[in-house]
Amino acid sequence: MPLYKSITVDEDTHVLIWKIEESFEQLSKGISLTKRCQQRVDGMKSDIHRRGFMSIRQLLAIVGYSDNDLYYNDFGKPYLVDGKQISITHSFEFSAIIISNKIIGIDIEKQREKINKISHKFVTSEANYIIEEMNTRMLTVIWGSKESLYKLYATPGLSFAQHITIHPFELSIPFATGTIAHKDTISHFMISFLEFEGFTCTYAMPMQNLD
Repeated sequence: MPLYKSITVDEDTHVLIWKIEESFEQLSKGISLTKRCQQRVDGMKSDIHRRGFMSIRQLLAIVGYSDNDLYYNDFGKPYLVDGKQISITHSFEFSAIIISNKIIGIDIEKQREKINKISHKFVTSEANYIIEEMNTRMLTVIWGSKESLYKLYATPGLSFAQHITIHPFELSIPFATGTIAHKDTISHFMISFLEFEGFTCTYAMPMQNLD
């Protein structure tokens, strides 16, 4: 199927989610890659990674961009040539992009119980409000939120556990707030999340820029 979900966050910010059901060949139709990206996709051994890569290009095409409009800085953060901000994510059969005039970050994660085994690597004060029977879902929101903020901030040395805090939230209300405290600077962010088909998508933007 083409577009799975489209979300207008505000007049300048849009989220597009793709469910990857097509073959690599189908996803490649109508897409022209730069030489560098063609080499990247040719070197991918995983079929789902190759299809995820091309589904992102399909999402770009929907909003009027080509592969040639996308570039990355030295930290690996993507940008668009017209100056707009973009963040990209891919997990199993879903991929997504968020485009905005603001700095933004997005992440999709599959809800898997094994996240409980690694929670000590990224959970600190968040442990105080996690509800045991909702462990996996809440941890996935926390991980995805921190991943979104990590992509947004794009600064070497940023630690999920030491520098990023996700404040108490409820799964029934698909919004949260987060803080990055790094190098004597404290920044506050708004986070939105949605759950679908056993996956969680989170996206973040600076709180002070919201109307």
